[in-house]
Amino acid sequence: MKAVDWSLYLVTDRSLSRGRSTESLVEAAIRGGATVVQYREKNLSTRMMIEEAAAIAAICRRLGALFIVNDRLDVALAVGADGLHVGQDDMPARVARDLLGPAAILGVSAGSGAEAKKAEAAGADYIGASPIFSTPTKTDAGPALGIAGLSAMAAATTLPVVAIGGINADNARSLIAAGASGLAVVSAIVAADDPEVSARNLRTIIDGARRRA
Repeated sequence: MKAVDWSLYLVTDRSLSRGRSTESLVEAAIRGGATVVQYREKNLSTRMMIEEAAAIAAICRRLGALFIVNDRLDVALAVGADGLHVGQDDMPARVARDLLGPAAILGVSAGSGAEAKKAEAAGADYIGASPIFSTPTKTDAGPALGIAGLSAMAAATTLPVVAIGGINADNARSLIAAGASGLAVVSAIVAADDPEVSARNLRTIIDGARRRA
C-alpha cells in the first residue's frame, strides 16, 4: 500500500449538509486540508450513488486526496475508488480484501483492541476507532471508547488508527496525543458555516499536536 497521510479524514453525510452538494463540501474540505474522503451514503439508489461517487472521486484525484467508499464494494469498484471501508456488521474484512485485491486500501471499524487485531489479521490497512465520543451521526455505534480506549487500541495494533465519533476542534489535539494517526470528522466540517475554514482549523490543530508530540 502506498504511503497515506491520514491526518484529516472527511466522512460525508448529506443529511447534515444544509442543502449544499456533497461535491462542493468535499472540494471545500480538501482545499482546507482534508487528506482522505470517505463517501458514506445509505439512502440513494445504486445508480445515483455511482454517479455521485464518480464525481467525488474525480475531485479527490484532481486535488490529491484519497477516496474511500463506505460499505458498498460495488460502488467502490465501479468508480475506481482508492479503497473501501467496512464496519463490523458489513462484509467481512477478509472477504472484502479478497474481492478488492492487494492494491486497494481496506479500512475496518473497530470498537476494541480485539476487533482491531482481528481486522489486521484479515488484511486491513487501517483501523477506524469508533466511536471515540457519543455522536448522533451514527446511532448504531457501540459504547464510546474515550481517549483511554483510543490509546489502548493504538497500542493493540501496528496499523494506523483513525479516530471517529464526536470529534471537533475542542478535542482534536488530545486525540492526536493519545496515538491517533488521523481524525475522521463528519458534522464538524459537513455542517459547518464554512467547511473550508473548519477543515483548515482542524488541520492546523492536528499538525500542531504532532509537532508537540
